[in-house]
Amino acid sequence: MFAGLIAYLDSVRARDPAPRSRWEILLYPGAWAVFFHRIAHWLFEAKLYFLARMVNHTSRFLTAIDIHPGATIGKFFFIDHGFTVIGETAEIGDNVTIYQCVTLGGTNPTNGKAGKRHPTLCDNVIIGSGAQIIGPITVGERARVGANAVVTEDVPEGATMIGLKARSTLVPADEWLREFIPYGTPCDDPCEPSRDCIEKLEGELKVLREEIAALKRETLGVTAHKRSGTDD
Repeated sequence: MFAGLIAYLDSVRARDPAPRSRWEILLYPGAWAVFFHRIAHWLFEAKLYFLARMVNHTSRFLTAIDIHPGATIGKFFFIDHGFTVIGETAEIGDNVTIYQCVTLGGTNPTNGKAGKRHPTLCDNVIIGSGAQIIGPITVGERARVGANAVVTEDVPEGATMIGLKARSTLVPADEWLREFIPYGTPCDDPCEPSRDCIEKLEGELKVLREEIAALKRETLGVTAHKRSGTDD
């Protein structure tokens, strides 16, 4: 158990440069929320629903993070900061990172029966702050969801989702077989669909500048020639 705690704390340090020691991570609301959820989920699985809810409400009061006791969470789950809501049928894989103000929300079943209503996050997913993942969809392994994106459809493995309604940036999955990327959104990688258009416009602008410079040189040469002819 102690070894498992150390491994969890080290996994958080690998994704967050802020803590100077493992002791600081023990004060993180996200770490406490996961701890309380393990207890609440055990009670939920034992069909002690009222006690599970009591633990859940205590955790929400202390951490400002609401994880339904029925949610299934894998290893090394990290919630950075708080104010996150995770629904009952949500499933979260290993090494998943969620930033503040994220909702893993549900939709009403069309048939009126209870069932899978919340998202499934596969391993190594990163959800940026303020993102809303809604419905019984699957976010593929190593996918990233940018800040404030709204996702209502399945996300391919390795894709980066941005916008409202979120759209895929179509970044190939093999480009994301790398280390952890903070906040789920790269800053200087070709993740924006408009990047190619911007680069094309910059290339055209460079050509126009070169043509203007050539015209200026030609104009100056003609003017200089006329002046020299007048002097003669």
